[in-house]
Amino acid sequence: MPGFISTTGELFYPQQFNTPLREKFASMNHADVAIVGGGIVGLATAYNLTQRYPDLKIVVLEKEKQPAAHQTGHNSGVLHSGIYYRPGSLKAINCRTGKEAMEAFCAAESIDYDICGKVIVAVQESELPRLQNIYERGQANGVRCEMIDQNRLGELEPHTAGIQAIHVPEAGIVNYRQVCQRMVAIVCERGHRVELNTRVTAVQRRADEIIVKTSRGDFPTRYLVNCAGLQCDRVMTLTGVKPQAPILPFRGEYFELKPEVKHLCRNLIYPVPDPSFPFLGVHFTRMINGAVECGPNAVLAFAREGYSKFDISPRDLIEAITYRGFLRMAAKYWRVGLGEMWRSWSKAAFVKALQRLIPEIRGEHITAAPAGVRAQAISPQGEMVDDWLIQSGAHIVNVGNAPSPAATSSLNIGRLIVDELELQFD
Repeated sequence: MPGFISTTGELFYPQQFNTPLREKFASMNHADVAIVGGGIVGLATAYNLTQRYPDLKIVVLEKEKQPAAHQTGHNSGVLHSGIYYRPGSLKAINCRTGKEAMEAFCAAESIDYDICGKVIVAVQESELPRLQNIYERGQANGVRCEMIDQNRLGELEPHTAGIQAIHVPEAGIVNYRQVCQRMVAIVCERGHRVELNTRVTAVQRRADEIIVKTSRGDFPTRYLVNCAGLQCDRVMTLTGVKPQAPILPFRGEYFELKPEVKHLCRNLIYPVPDPSFPFLGVHFTRMINGAVECGPNAVLAFAREGYSKFDISPRDLIEAITYRGFLRMAAKYWRVGLGEMWRSWSKAAFVKALQRLIPEIRGEHITAAPAGVRAQAISPQGEMVDDWLIQSGAHIVNVGNAPSPAATSSLNIGRLIVDELELQFD
């Protein structure tokens, strides 16, 4: 039974109705495909399924009270161009096609987005070979980009320090939470369901179906897709599949420019990535609402959904620090990791990192902004899994790693998942 949309555009779900109606819906929980996770990848999968197989019965199971509550809802909203990624990788291929699909979706559904462009800035000569490597990757990936000198950089971003840069005019910004809200509406309009406050607790197999047990009852289904993000490895274990690489949560902490200094950043300003650290480094992002976000650092979160320094889950923390993959990664990156932790506690240190790109920034110019938590698969060898990881079993598809640019690429990742399902359809 689908969700319902009121004349004001508000979306209602079966659990919001009275008890007799809820009982009626509960007797109709059987689905052809159940999708665990109401973030952008899970919803994009449901959206693609409704397009390709309109007669299938689809249900999305989301444990939170709203869709896009975690990684998607804390996303800074960048439409990535695909310039950084290894040519031929899933990231590179799907970022390009996914970005085109996302732009088309936003245009068709009247969702605001802006192809504003970005610059990747080298501030010292030692960074120039890496900048050249990124430029060559962009060319290989079909990204429209150009190497620019200091004068041109000054025209694009007058307050940015740098001796050379790459200008990527096709990078953009969007509100991914708004994208998800529209996907939910479309899925429900087409006769399917998005069940909120529905936590998956177990998965059982029977002869011809899978029983997804949840906090709101059983959902029998023929096929199951796991897009649970920060919890995807745990859901994978429930399905009887051992994760190739468990998830570790990394919190990215941000500041925001105060209104009187937003002019210091016109669009998107990124550093040349440090090869000794597997994250992009602090950068400046103009968001679709006009705010300018700066950050993030990257520190191990003490809870998978720990958006504050003081959020601690003993289970999550013990799992992380006793995992041999984490111990090996920590041994490799301990020096850089200490610097990230210092920036987490010292605003002055954070400001100093920001000043590499915009020297005019001062501590009084920024205010704390909401943090995000990234689900990152770590191999037992201590390496971050750099690409998406999709593991398929009998009637089950598990998405075991979907790091950035998953939001940009989500519509195409959804197509990939549907392709995987098709191979298993009876």
